[in-house]
Amino acid sequence: MPEITLKQKSGATKTVYDVEMIKLINLFENITHARVKDAFYLKEVLTFVVFEGDMFKALGKNLSNLHRVEGLLQRKIKIVEYHPDIVKFIANLLYPYKVQDIKQDGHIVTITDPDQKTKGLIIGARAQNLRAYEGIVKKYFDIEEIKVV
Repeated sequence: MPEITLKQKSGATKTVYDVEMIKLINLFENITHARVKDAFYLKEVLTFVVFEGDMFKALGKNLSNLHRVEGLLQRKIKIVEYHPDIVKFIANLLYPYKVQDIKQDGHIVTITDPDQKTKGLIIGARAQNLRAYEGIVKKYFDIEEIKVV
């Protein structure tokens, strides 16, 4: 299991990484010189969340850093840029899917897109993709649910 979430006395959660994940984060940071905010597996794809403004460092010129890390690890990776605005962060997380609109109303985020195929890919079988995205967003923002309409 790549990460363990612990509940602290204050009610906040703290992510603790295993040794393998720490090594992967260090390798990624040493090659790209981008600062990693978080790392996890999303649908069996190693995903790195980099700090705002570090996306170009992470990708490298002509995606050279991305290809180099993928070659060393022998697996696909995804890089997501963190943004303090929930709408922009969700758009970054969902990339390459392009959705028509993302709105936050209180603690509920609604993603709107007329394309049934895109909606199906975002939701996934038995809503597993949507719940995975929801879990990631909940790490950084106070939301209850993400809906796709």
